[in-house]
Amino acid sequence: MSDNQPAVTANSIHKYFGDVVALDGVDLEIASGEIRGIAGPNGAGKTTLLGLLLGLAAADDGELTVLGTRVRSVLGAPEGVSGFVDAPGLYPSLTARQNLAQICRLRHLETGPVDDSLAEVGLAEVADERVRGFSLGMRQRLGLAAAMMLRPRLLILDEPSNGLDPAGRRDIQEVLTRLAGQGTAVVISSHRMDELSLLCSAVTVLSSGRVAFDGPISSLAPRTRAVDYRLITTDPDATGRLAAGTPGIEMTPGPDADPTRGVVLHATEADMNRLISRVVAEDIGLREFAPVVPPLEAAFVELTGRRDVEDEDVELERTR
Repeated sequence: MSDNQPAVTANSIHKYFGDVVALDGVDLEIASGEIRGIAGPNGAGKTTLLGLLLGLAAADDGELTVLGTRVRSVLGAPEGVSGFVDAPGLYPSLTARQNLAQICRLRHLETGPVDDSLAEVGLAEVADERVRGFSLGMRQRLGLAAAMMLRPRLLILDEPSNGLDPAGRRDIQEVLTRLAGQGTAVVISSHRMDELSLLCSAVTVLSSGRVAFDGPISSLAPRTRAVDYRLITTDPDATGRLAAGTPGIEMTPGPDADPTRGVVLHATEADMNRLISRVVAEDIGLREFAPVVPPLEAAFVELTGRRDVEDEDVELERTR
């Protein structure tokens, strides 16, 4: 694989499970050193796609090339691919250190990286505790440590922040950003659009097995897009008059609108900034100003017609 060759190229990928069309003509290209987000509602095909990249299943039609190798069969993904779908495959009766050592033995690797990998994901202090007592977040960290220990050039992670608190999510984000900076291509699925926006330069949104969007995450919800904002101030009447007199802003109060809950305004970010400037100039106090639905989530709903971006379709409970 040359330095400028994509880590993943998928051309018109189809995957069927009986009469169910899990993937329907998926095209995808992921560069080395890129962090690519995969989003979509339940049953959209996210886990199926990640499973194909890991070699846990094979496409029924189309061409899939991973790290320069054409993948034609189950377990056909080349060396250099690592990760997990659904949940990391761990041995609950073994300790964290023993789990990683066992993976090294199965892969005929030196066990030297075990302690370093545990430290990198924040599990050094519980290295000798049995995994059966681990929380979901700790298991996710251990799964990431196992995948990283193989020094992958392509890292596949299904909901890696599941069960993590905000500090834990930041830790994982830092690790993934560092790996990408070293040239590893990282592919993550997530039900958190805000998480994808922090991590990913590009996102692929799947809907009913098809690609509904594929491109820079900044293009998914541009600032020029009008969305609904909730604005609560110390003077609702004056705020309403200012909003009505600001070009580009539409007021959408309900018939039983409660002034204490503010007004809902449909506008672009630029138009809302102009209104806020006018509100502040009138010495009206701001109590709350935020999108009713975050712009990325609003774009997701528009693309897929669904708000849920949770767990998913066909189970592929294995770790490569």
